[in-house]
Amino acid sequence: MQAKETLFADLVQGRAQQFQVPLYQRTYSWTEKHLKQLWSDILEQAGLLESAEEKASTHFLGSVVLAPSPQNDATFSRWLVVDGQQRLTTLSLALAAIRDHVADTAPNQAQRIDEQYLINKWNSGNDHLRLLPTQADRPQFAARIRGSLTGQATGSGVATAYAFFRKKLVEADDPAAPQDVFRIEQAITSRLTLVAVTAERGDNVHRIFESLNNTGLKLSQADLLRNYLFMRLPTRGEHVYETYWLPLQGSLSNDELEQLMWLQLVLEGDDRVRRQDLYTAQQKRFEERKTGEAEIEEYIRALHRRSAHFRRLLHPEEEPDPAVRAALRRLDAWQAAVTYPALMMLFDRRERGEVDSSETARALAYIESFLVRRMICRVPVNNLNRIFQAVPGQLPLDAPVTEGLQRLLSSENRFWPDDTELRDKIRKAPFYQYGRWQQRKLVLQRLEESYEHPEPVDFAAAQLTIEHVMPQSPSDEWLRALSEETAGEETAEELHAQFQHTLGNLTLTAVNAELSNHPFGRKQDLLQGSHLEMNRRIAATERWGVREILARADELADRAIALWPAPLRGVGRAERSRDWQLAHQLLAALPHGTWTSYGDLAAFLGSGAQAVGNHLANTPGVANAYRVLTSEGKVSDGFRWAAPQDAGHDDVRARLAADGVRFTATGAADPAQRLTADDLAALLAGTDDDRADGEDTAQDGTAGTPGEESRAERFFRQLAADDSPETVEAVRALFAHWEALGGWVGHGAGHVTTSAYLMLGEAGGPGRGIWPMTLYPGAGRGGTAEVVFQYLAAREPFTDRTLRAELLTRLNTLDGVDLPEGKLELRPNIRLSLLEKDRNRELLTETLTWFRDRWEGRGTS
Repeated sequence: MQAKETLFADLVQGRAQQFQVPLYQRTYSWTEKHLKQLWSDILEQAGLLESAEEKASTHFLGSVVLAPSPQNDATFSRWLVVDGQQRLTTLSLALAAIRDHVADTAPNQAQRIDEQYLINKWNSGNDHLRLLPTQADRPQFAARIRGSLTGQATGSGVATAYAFFRKKLVEADDPAAPQDVFRIEQAITSRLTLVAVTAERGDNVHRIFESLNNTGLKLSQADLLRNYLFMRLPTRGEHVYETYWLPLQGSLSNDELEQLMWLQLVLEGDDRVRRQDLYTAQQKRFEERKTGEAEIEEYIRALHRRSAHFRRLLHPEEEPDPAVRAALRRLDAWQAAVTYPALMMLFDRRERGEVDSSETARALAYIESFLVRRMICRVPVNNLNRIFQAVPGQLPLDAPVTEGLQRLLSSENRFWPDDTELRDKIRKAPFYQYGRWQQRKLVLQRLEESYEHPEPVDFAAAQLTIEHVMPQSPSDEWLRALSEETAGEETAEELHAQFQHTLGNLTLTAVNAELSNHPFGRKQDLLQGSHLEMNRRIAATERWGVREILARADELADRAIALWPAPLRGVGRAERSRDWQLAHQLLAALPHGTWTSYGDLAAFLGSGAQAVGNHLANTPGVANAYRVLTSEGKVSDGFRWAAPQDAGHDDVRARLAADGVRFTATGAADPAQRLTADDLAALLAGTDDDRADGEDTAQDGTAGTPGEESRAERFFRQLAADDSPETVEAVRALFAHWEALGGWVGHGAGHVTTSAYLMLGEAGGPGRGIWPMTLYPGAGRGGTAEVVFQYLAAREPFTDRTLRAELLTRLNTLDGVDLPEGKLELRPNIRLSLLEKDRNRELLTETLTWFRDRWEGRGTS
């Protein structure tokens, strides 16, 4: 190999020659970001020319790796562009734009540019082009080089780049200094340096390509594998590319194509390979089998065939059978990409005639049931990848496909809950606190559809959200009604915590804002007019309490059992001990300086406080079991150490104090350090931000429909309903200060309750910016600011715990705020009414300024 520094002009000028981008290269993929950076570099070099700084340093653009083309001959040099096609294509398009920019005013110069850099004047056909891109980019590129743009589409990357340079040249053109355009040309051709690496005929060009790591776009697994495949097709490459690869590449994005390649590997038996190891694994398979051109072509043909199956998973509307299409749409709404290996296997079998469409739909129903029942019964999802990747290789051979799939998913360690467990969890488990928001909504939608109303709701058009019939923030009237059901065993608050999030208390509605936390009588009137059958049934109930919630849970359980098929009996099922594993996991994760109650833990588990106490008392080795106290913050009279040791109440208190738990004058654990059932759910959820109802956050807060209430207006209307005018004005002043700092206020799309995010960075959703707190109207209890420590723990620079601790310390300087250290792992609330005090408002704005400065200074020393 030879390497030398060169200029674009020296590389492409001279006798007739051509630089060919091989089939295995990706299509042109530079974006406006790359183009803007290049244009900035070009203008800088043009400016140096204008100031006569000829000896100033040039700009290094990167490397170009070339290898002799098999089509090379003595009269016409042809080179394969192993690496650098993005740079060569972009510079060629920039010169074509300059040529066309001066064509009317300086035609001779336009012809010079054309013949020096862009074309081989005396050659025809493809040989006329000095740079020959891949087939996918060739028509667009050739049209711009030849100047025949009539009828050419404008949506490609090549067209976008050419248009970018035409626009920039108009902006840079000065009629008083026409030479400026030619300085730009000179900067491109003689001020941008390249390192040209030229391979000899015997060099392993594929290995060169594989190991490249330069300033260009990072090669994906699909890029590497495509390179490998077409390097192994020396005689069949053109045919395979045009017949199979181009249509395949046109129907899927690069990321989707990579996913399909990984799925094909799984379907062929390698169910342990990770997607990031796709290239290495597939290459190893080919080389171990000494694969020739025919086998490589067959592999690509199979990819092409399976791409139609894969598109149906991504776009269910392309599936012709109505029952299969409906099942695919539900799995797509569930975001069940984890099931793709099993789904692709089913479509393969259907194509081979081993199953028909009705059997495929039944198999999809088993997969949906497996997912839904596990979610309702709170089975952890961490082994779903392994389960579904194993389906193609483990499907029983002694049974039809659909029956074999049901048997496989029913087997021991798959944990497909049976009818008994499903009914129990529907009655007791806090459904609202598990799974993704769209999954919870889909379960309620399917239950509503099971009523088969003659005029069903159009769920695609209806903007429905999940409503708690007994509200999350109960009024005194709700609590008085609950107290009538306590029978002296549990408080009204404990009953509310136990049943508020269960499925029997949840429904779908488009009038959340109107329902809010009103008494049941008011909700009845609104639900009676609903188009949803489940709401009319709720409205027909005289009162709403624990008995009614359990009765509705039983009714919904009957429907769920009918909707989602059960696993086969006798194959094996999981032990119910996994519920206690969840409890053990939670207790082990309790942050320093926190405690919880038997009722809180029971409400989260969907169990009973007494059952929780019995389990902890009789199970040795449960971490932090002594940090479970009564709701008053006292050590239970029945508490005993599960492991033999001398430990009375005083010893328990000593352990609690050592763990940072404070005690009040009455000897109770500090209630500010208590973790409620909602806190426990947040602790288990981790650091992903699950916005209200999973909806987006709009920067301007507008509703999008003329005359409709905007999101910002809805927020302040709801805030004013529960808080004083002074609090409302204090929040407005806080927002104004935040915007003066360079932040912006995003508003959630929720109706009950809406929200406001104090955002820094770009708009457009999670991952694009950062926010220190979320503000919520009170829904009867007064507005709060939720400090999102848990979310910040995964965002730079606040992954540094000392920064989050400093944020907590600064917030605790506000009068009336005393956040314990244990809340650093969670999302504690501050009452918005505290901002009525001028000093509190000043301290909070100082804290937000500190937060902004830390974020803007991230990555600097």
